[in-house]
This record gives sequence, C-alpha cells and structure tokens, in this order.
Amino acid sequence: MRITLGAAILFIVAVVGSASAQWLSLPLPGTPRTPDGKPNLTAAVLRTSDGKPDLSGIWKVDDPRGNNNLLPEGVEAPMLPWAAEIYKHRMDTRGFERPPVFCMPHGTPDAVTAPLPFKILQTPAVTTVLFEEFHKYRQVHTDGRALPVDPDPAWYGYSIGRWEGDTLVVDTAGFKEGSWLDNNGHPHTDALKVTERVHRIDFGHLQIDVTIDDPKAYTRPWKADTMRFTLLPDTELLEHLCESNRDLANIQRFWGGQEKAQPSSSGR
Repeated sequence: MRITLGAAILFIVAVVGSASAQWLSLPLPGTPRTPDGKPNLTAAVLRTSDGKPDLSGIWKVDDPRGNNNLLPEGVEAPMLPWAAEIYKHRMDTRGFERPPVFCMPHGTPDAVTAPLPFKILQTPAVTTVLFEEFHKYRQVHTDGRALPVDPDPAWYGYSIGRWEGDTLVVDTAGFKEGSWLDNNGHPHTDALKVTERVHRIDFGHLQIDVTIDDPKAYTRPWKADTMRFTLLPDTELLEHLCESNRDLANIQRFWGGQEKAQPSSSGR
C-alpha cells in the first residue's frame, strides 16, 4: 500500500491533534477576570506565600516552530563533525527516526515546545511539570540539593532550580542518550547540560530562555530561540497516550526516502 505525503501528514497531525481540543471547561478559583467574567491574561503575576512568582497553570507554546528547530531563524548550531553528520542524516530522512514515532516523548527542553499543553505545579521545594503528551512528568527541585554526581541516566535528566529575582533558573543534567533536542534532530550526548530561565511576564504569559552546553557534541554553548507561552485558563489536561503506532513501518519507509517528496512546511 502506497502512503502519500498527505496521508503521512494527516497521521502526524492526528497524533498531536488533541492539543486544540481541550473539551473540559470550568471556571477555576483564583483566576483574575475582566468585568465580563473572562480570564484577564494581562493581570499581574500571582505570587506564592513566600513571595515568589507563581508559575502554576496550563501553558501552550505560542509558536511551535521551536519544536522543529530550537535555534533562531538563520542560526546554525556549532556542531562537532560527528554531530553534524548525524544531524544531516536526520534532516535528509525527514526525521523519521524521531522518538515520538516510537511512542517515546520529546526530551528537554523540546517537550515544552510540542503543540500540546503542559501543566506547572509549584511548591517551595519542588516544581512539577505535567506533560499532556504521553502523560509524562518532570520535577525541578528547589530545596537546595545539588545535581547528582553519578545519576542513572534519565529521559528528562535531573533538574534543580534557584530563584534569581523573579526568574526561576533551572539546571538540568544526567540525560539519557536517545532523545533529540528538537524534531529536526540536533543531537546530544550524556554530557548535555541545559540551563532554562523561566519568567512569568504577567498572569497569562510565560517566557523561557534556554542555553545548551554539550562539549561532546558542540564546540561551545549556544542559546535557543526565546520560547513564549500563553496560559490556557479554565481548563484541564486531557489524557494523551501513544499505545502503538500501527503505521510505523509505512511512515519509516516514506520518511526514509523510498518515496521522494518535498518536506512539509508543517514540520510534523
């Protein structure tokens, strides 16, 4: 059976399509509102009992372009030769080997740029990120602990955070090799360290600036394009699972180059 470019795109869209179908709607207490009762996304940032900005809420990336390529337009990552070779292979084969095709999640920081919402739950000792994609989670420990010295490699790594003014600075290391930094396929090794600076601009808008440091794959640290997110008020996460990909063989054959096609502008 021949799979067409359109069919492949439709499949991928179907996998992530629940992002725009948040069916649950309920007024959440504590949400600032305009006189007509609508959530006021430009209201002041709410704060926790210890005076820190409260990052809690359900967020979705404004522009999923970063899910395909973390770097700003026209900027190339300073890859070492072996990493550049792997990246070229992944680009040439349209990224058909990307982890989500095998029901594996996006990695760090790529997971937040996927076109699926995520939920932040903040406490003084730990900030937890719940991903709608495949029902995964990530923990950022803010209790003063250090990064583990010899960690068991993890898909999202191990994260610790500290506050610099109103910005949460998150350092993550201890990554399992196998995740991609983005859908285009920027690689990493077990030496990867990611620094994220998370800043809530107002009640409805969040910004994250990311620095990638992996001396085994890149000649120097580099910065991703700034990631911006908008709050999804008065809703909840949905169950989103990837139990099996029955079209995996066809998709791999298609994206592997056995059928020639122009890459989709959607990137997914």
